[in-house]
Amino acid sequence: MVTSAPHREPAGELIGLSLCVSALRNQIHRLADYDINVLLDGESGTGKELIARIIHQCSPRRNGPFVGVNCAAIHESLLESELFGHKAGAFTGAKEATVGFLRAASGGTILLDEVGDMSESLQSKLLRVLEERMVIPVGGTEPECIDVRVIAATNKDLAQAVQQGAFRRDLYYRLNVVRLHIEPLRQRRDDIPALVEHMLKM
Repeated sequence: MVTSAPHREPAGELIGLSLCVSALRNQIHRLADYDINVLLDGESGTGKELIARIIHQCSPRRNGPFVGVNCAAIHESLLESELFGHKAGAFTGAKEATVGFLRAASGGTILLDEVGDMSESLQSKLLRVLEERMVIPVGGTEPECIDVRVIAATNKDLAQAVQQGAFRRDLYYRLNVVRLHIEPLRQRRDDIPALVEHMLKM
């Protein structure tokens, strides 16, 4: 458990009075003091990135960076260097070294959005990073330490993907220390008036 005082006000950014939203606020408050990985699951458009940002803002890491990465939007051949960084000359076009998203988020939080779309090879490399808290840039040989909280998000049933052999079981359990499920709006219609009022005030 970290010793810094929690900062809980950002959870007020969750608009709604439904039991689902109230439970989500309570879950965020309970995990705010703990520097643990979180898995967010829910359909596309349910606000998983917003929840990740709120968790970051509530945590002792709130003064550090928040880096969001959409794993599905970056081609597999580029995602490794985007995450881990690369050395100059590591591949064609790599004229300068880069730190990568994981090191860029050091001291703060990284959101791995759509983590269920990550290739098996990258899953293996990400697992090693989570276990050792070190990254080896593409084209490099020396590991470099990172200090980052990982929040993963997915619109897939990762537990089912594990059963089907499409997602590593060990990585799943590394990411799924705390799981928060985000219900779609159709399951929490009581929140619609509050959301409409909020949007009209914007």
